Amino acid sequence: MTSAKKDPFIGIQISPISFIDEGVDHVLDTLQERVGINALLIGTISWLGLKVGRRISHALEGWPDHGVQAPYSMEGGSYIKVRPEYYSHTFIRDFASRDPEMGGRDILDLVIPKAKARGMKIIPEFMEPLFKYAGHGSAAAVKIPNMPQCLEIDLLGRYAGEPCTSNPDYRRWWHGIVEEHVRNYDIEGIMWCNERNSPLDRMMQGQAPGCFCPHCRREAAERGIDAERVKIAFTKVWDFFRRAKSGESFVDGTFMELLRVLLANPEVLLWERMWLERSKDLDRELYGIVKWCNPSVTFGLNVWNRNHFNPIRKAQWSWEEQTDYADWVKPITYQHQAGEVFDKEMGFFASTILRDYTKQEFVPAMYRILGLDEAPIDQVIQTGMDPDTYVYGQCADAVRGCKGKAAVYMGIGVDAPRVREDQAVCTPDTVYRSVLATYRAGGEGIVYSPNYAGMNLSNLDGGARALEELGLKQPRAAVAAQ
Repeated sequence: MTSAKKDPFIGIQISPISFIDEGVDHVLDTLQERVGINALLIGTISWLGLKVGRRISHALEGWPDHGVQAPYSMEGGSYIKVRPEYYSHTFIRDFASRDPEMGGRDILDLVIPKAKARGMKIIPEFMEPLFKYAGHGSAAAVKIPNMPQCLEIDLLGRYAGEPCTSNPDYRRWWHGIVEEHVRNYDIEGIMWCNERNSPLDRMMQGQAPGCFCPHCRREAAERGIDAERVKIAFTKVWDFFRRAKSGESFVDGTFMELLRVLLANPEVLLWERMWLERSKDLDRELYGIVKWCNPSVTFGLNVWNRNHFNPIRKAQWSWEEQTDYADWVKPITYQHQAGEVFDKEMGFFASTILRDYTKQEFVPAMYRILGLDEAPIDQVIQTGMDPDTYVYGQCADAVRGCKGKAAVYMGIGVDAPRVREDQAVCTPDTVYRSVLATYRAGGEGIVYSPNYAGMNLSNLDGGARALEELGLKQPRAAVAAQ
């Protein structure tokens, strides 16, 4: 078959509520004995149901075959004890979860002793942005005092929907979160996910670009960038995107008009580069804090699937560069869900810079550019993406790109939430073939994602079967007999 390490990384992302709903011992025994899990990636702070709630797509898909089958009154927050000494350098201090189901428990104190007794690794996982993230089951309100003072300011002078990552209080808050976790808990690693949209991303998606808060303007000045001149340039480019989305025709076509307006306003690309570097700087800072506090704790990057679905982002986020601040990477490949995600991404191009072409015309070329070999665009939502091409291809790409400088643990989608009735459904065979494809492509581990609370055990059984065939898990009968 294929070679695989005998001490593999077999992880699963899991929300705190699953341990409360089903009991810590029951969850750990099920995951270890039935599924073969040896690493728990626990969402310890979030305001997103996808990370710390129950299944967010229950209205469309029903409830999974385990856990509490009812909505969760999630408000979000930190699911560990908040220690004030780590937040004296920021005005963001009151963010502990008040979810009644959690009863003020510290989820890591609850789980770590029992997980360690079973030889299971504990890795807290964080995702930025944390708040009001469309499609991720966001909490209705974010009740953190002072957080609105950290919000971005867009091109039109409005406060925008997310805190600015260059705001020192927001940035130092993240520093404190990571330090608190590493210093106070017996953990093996941290997993960090950065899913921010760049200024160009936002304009393609119909949003005004940013951020032009005082902190970003000061950083620009330190780099010799005139923020006022940049705003003038952005006004021209933002006007182009709005005109393109409205259906206005251009003499030489939409794509040519984009090149024309960008070449006439290169300051936009300078700002895009500054934004990108500051975004990566946060990743680097958190890596450094982890290593300073405890060099034995690993730092992993949970890498957005948009990075391989969008040629601009793929150019911006090279694998080898990310190995400078990561011990391992987890490329997100939610196969059954991926067709809809890819189609949505192509929709941004189809409504703006490639508006003069149909998806059927430009997607075959986009597949070639991105290294994908999947179903035609008018079928890919219904078929999903094939584990033997998609998961295998993305794993091989990451392994090749990391050049042995960071391990690759594939993010295998198990019941990632669907948004359409006609969207492909996860099956045991989907998971089975995804696991085999990972090891065939040279991956060193897997992480079932995005959240155990939304997964069907029957689908996880497909992965367990693959692990048994690879010699990475004992058959359930053998485990029961011990």
